[in-house]
Amino acid sequence: MKRILFVCHGNICRSPMAEFILKALVKSRGLGERFYIESAAVSDEERGNPIYPPAKRCLAQHGVWFDPGKRARRVVPSDYERFDRIICMDASNLRLIRRIIPMDPEGKIHLMMSYTGVGRDVADPWYTGDFEETFQDLLEGCEAMLITL
Repeated sequence: MKRILFVCHGNICRSPMAEFILKALVKSRGLGERFYIESAAVSDEERGNPIYPPAKRCLAQHGVWFDPGKRARRVVPSDYERFDRIICMDASNLRLIRRIIPMDPEGKIHLMMSYTGVGRDVADPWYTGDFEETFQDLLEGCEAMLITL
């Protein structure tokens, strides 16, 4: 079983969107039993909060199911052992995760858009307000990542 953890700053927009997009993709391909997928944050700011309402609306508009009980949580050092890949949404997340998980001897920590061959961050809708752009980035990244698994 492949265990994937998506990470963003607060775990209320990008990382839970990625979590549920990838869950939908693997389910649609009959691969659901082969994956365990979660999401988390590099900060404590949103701990316990649900997915941000505009992120929920965007997922729903695309027919992507999400767990309404999903609550933000922070990455913990033991996540390194629990997951095969830890996928950060941007360079800032990558920098901050190194404070929680300082060593990556197995090369598990990656940037999301690196799977697409594009060296940029996933658009952050918290600042842009454009959840559709974020959805498209995540869909592209998840599809490209699936090819590598």
